[in-house]
Amino acid sequence: MKVIKIALVASSVMFALSGCMSTSSQLNTNQPVAPVISELSAKQQLDVLVAQYYDESLTFNPLSATYNGRHEFDDQFLPVISQANRDKKTAFYKKYQQRLTLIDESQLTGQALLNFEVLSRDLALKLEGMQYKDYLLPINQMSGAHNTFAGFGSGQSAQPFNTVADYEQFIKRADGFVKWLASVEQSMAQGVKQGVVLPMPLAKKLLPQFKVHVVTNAEDSLFYSPIKAMPDSFSNAQKQQLTEQYKTLILDKLVPAYQRMSDFLLNDYIPYARDSVGYADLPNGKAWYDYQIKKNTTLSLSADEIHDIGLREVSRILSEMKTVKNTVGFKGELSAFFNHLRDSDEFYYKTADELIAAYEQIKVKIDARLPRLFNIEPKAPYVVKAVEAYRAQSAAGASYAGPAPDGSRPGIFYINTYNLKAQPKFLLETLSIHEAAPGHHFQIALQQEVQSLPDFRKFGGYTVFAEGWALYAESLGKELGLFTDPYMWYGRLNDEQLRAMRLVLDTGFHAKGWTRQQGIDYMLANSSMAKSDVIAEVERYIAWPGQALSYKLGEFKIKELRDYAHQQLGEQFDIKAFHTQILIDGALPMPILEQKIKRWVKSQQ
Repeated sequence: MKVIKIALVASSVMFALSGCMSTSSQLNTNQPVAPVISELSAKQQLDVLVAQYYDESLTFNPLSATYNGRHEFDDQFLPVISQANRDKKTAFYKKYQQRLTLIDESQLTGQALLNFEVLSRDLALKLEGMQYKDYLLPINQMSGAHNTFAGFGSGQSAQPFNTVADYEQFIKRADGFVKWLASVEQSMAQGVKQGVVLPMPLAKKLLPQFKVHVVTNAEDSLFYSPIKAMPDSFSNAQKQQLTEQYKTLILDKLVPAYQRMSDFLLNDYIPYARDSVGYADLPNGKAWYDYQIKKNTTLSLSADEIHDIGLREVSRILSEMKTVKNTVGFKGELSAFFNHLRDSDEFYYKTADELIAAYEQIKVKIDARLPRLFNIEPKAPYVVKAVEAYRAQSAAGASYAGPAPDGSRPGIFYINTYNLKAQPKFLLETLSIHEAAPGHHFQIALQQEVQSLPDFRKFGGYTVFAEGWALYAESLGKELGLFTDPYMWYGRLNDEQLRAMRLVLDTGFHAKGWTRQQGIDYMLANSSMAKSDVIAEVERYIAWPGQALSYKLGEFKIKELRDYAHQQLGEQFDIKAFHTQILIDGALPMPILEQKIKRWVKSQQ
């Protein structure tokens, strides 16, 4: 009986909140809008609102729905890029922003208060971002729904291929992809006319991502993979029908779409790509980059401030690297030590299998030590896996993909085995900490498992929180009993140096007029990274303005909050309890996280 009562209350609130959005001419004073709202607490009103917000948001991004286990969207792709769809999204944000004003924030506490604060901030930021023309740069070599679609179609991602209906759902999704890709071409063509285009190196890297799917035999296509792996439970007739449908899909729809995009890039886009690399060189580019800083870091810092922080950090870490050089007895300058680490075969594995096996061994070692600093851990496991060949050339050296919410898919710690010289042995411990446990896997999997989180937060996130936490997790290595080998400690410094250099390069490219070559030279001079890795990193910062700032700035903020809590609580400070407080409410913007931690500290005194 209690469940039924709650359901009726919730449905009443949904109706009430919807009614409040009517125009004055549509309002009927006989409707029970105000009375229903007044009978419910502010928390109840907010619970319904955030549930509605998340459900409606999925219509704008059905791909996220599939990742998050909402399979009623598996037959849909992204809406085409158009002014009409941008207007719909703007109206969507404004609608929920207005609905929030109907809720009394002063009546909220705990998780409900966080929900209100997060959604209010998010909506304001999203509306601010609608003024910038990112739709003219809908894809790049690092990211874009074209790569997500390929992953789905391979049968190795979130798109299910368990039933005949699943296979048919993907065919419908593919029709949506073809339409979306045509709108990408149209938007990029507009970008050429308006001077909002990708830098030349990035545009060139896009071309092979489309050409690889132009095949003459359907069996050679990545999208034929699910046909090769059809379940044995399918009848012969079903298998035959699906095989014919997929051959037609590949040869008659997907290959022509990929060919058209390849031709467009080659003939009508790459020749007009720009020589400059920074956002400051685009129309309204300075303001656009300032917005990217705010969006990615959630902090109020200028490009100049961040650049100076980066320079100081690079200098500090170089000094620590010199200490390691001396500890291992290397004779020569630091630059020679860098070359030694880049070129000596002793620091690299000979095969991809050896590399993956080494990370699997480190996983066991680290997992056994986590109880020293944590009293919580995710239920979901994670596996170590090589990056798929179709995206390896442009992919990062390592990455993490979260588990399926229903437990059907583990978290995945991806290692890029494309260039073994970009995967030194001394990165094993720090990279595993960052991407897996207690880094991304801990934070992302735990976030999905917190029952009290509404879906918009359970499946949302902030780069500065996620990457800041992962880099902070690296700093826990010695407390976990790791980094005892000086080369492994160098690996930690090398990884930290990468994040410090990002502060310099990101702001250098997008606010200070740095060239691509300037960035490459700077990274080679201040680290032992392989040149191929340096080039991929440089082009990543060019493609994702502001994203690379999140790591160090997020780590700084979490360390600052740890120091604050320790100072305030003294002997009462419990590192396990602090880590639980950072993780237990999912990702938060840094100002909201700071307020939350300070409330927690006060409650402990």
